[in-house]
Amino acid sequence: MIGKPEEGRTFTSVAAEFGMNKSVVSRAWKAFQTTGTAVRKVSGGLPRTTSAEDDRYIILQAKRGRQQSASAIAQQLCTAMGLQLSWFTVARRLHKGGLFTSRPERCLPLKVGHRLQWCREHKNWTTDQWSRMLFTNESRLSARSDSQRVLIWREFETRFYPSNIKERHRNGGPGVLVWGGIMLNGRTELHVFDRGSVTGDRYCEEVLLPHVRLFRGAIGPDLIFMDNNTRPHQIQAVVELLESEDITRMVRPAYSPDLNPIQHVWYALERRIAAYLHPPENIQQLKQMLIQEWALLPQEMLRQLVLSMGRRRETELRRKNDVKDGTNPLLNGMLISGQHQKRKLLMNMHAI
Repeated sequence: MIGKPEEGRTFTSVAAEFGMNKSVVSRAWKAFQTTGTAVRKVSGGLPRTTSAEDDRYIILQAKRGRQQSASAIAQQLCTAMGLQLSWFTVARRLHKGGLFTSRPERCLPLKVGHRLQWCREHKNWTTDQWSRMLFTNESRLSARSDSQRVLIWREFETRFYPSNIKERHRNGGPGVLVWGGIMLNGRTELHVFDRGSVTGDRYCEEVLLPHVRLFRGAIGPDLIFMDNNTRPHQIQAVVELLESEDITRMVRPAYSPDLNPIQHVWYALERRIAAYLHPPENIQQLKQMLIQEWALLPQEMLRQLVLSMGRRRETELRRKNDVKDGTNPLLNGMLISGQHQKRKLLMNMHAI
């Protein structure tokens, strides 16, 4: 580049040839005439306080204890290597290494041993076997769900205008407890409980007898019934009723919502209710909307959730470590109850 102006060419033509501003060419030419070289001098300032080895040590300490503060890591570096660093310097090194502070995602206290045992017992299950499984569960659904996937159109800098604010009750507002079941090629009716706690007797009278027993009669003796481990489901009356009706029961491991795919059907149902322009004004309207939207859920979505059981089982067998240590790249997004993973799941459901 320096040789071009010596040939009598203008700074503009040289800059156009090299794709840069002509002021860059001008400064380089002036520097060459003054110093005899166009190479930039090493800038001043304090020398770097850490070496590449120190930087790797800082990043390693942060990965070993992800809840440590930058000040704590700086203290460890001082103790181990005698190097005095400020927390700000440590934070800069971590940022350069690709580590940034963020809130940890939340997950249930999973019983890893029980989960692994359950997955090993069903390691060789085929699609035909999963197709005979009736996945059931209860869930409390609110009239005003706090769904973060409900979007609005608004102008710039009008975030806090009354028309752009969605009121939200602290606990979701009035709600109802519902029960439902899904299979590969079907579903039960959605049952909405009246007020009051669901005891074992109510579970028998309102769920097992009118719904599960009839489903068992329609499907046949190959039906496998899955519910959760709540105390009302484990009383003697429930056990005796299932035995008398010849209903095979499979109990999933404790604290394992991802091993029952119907949990994600509730997310989809909540999203459908939240998408209404006019939310339900009372419990009766909420019940009607839930029953209507339950019937409108696409069967293909339910089918894909049931078919995903094989993939979740394989992921669990490969993982083998507690999901909270964050060291395994095979972490299944369905285990996390953070809003980002839940939103991603709902987007996939909506695309079906």
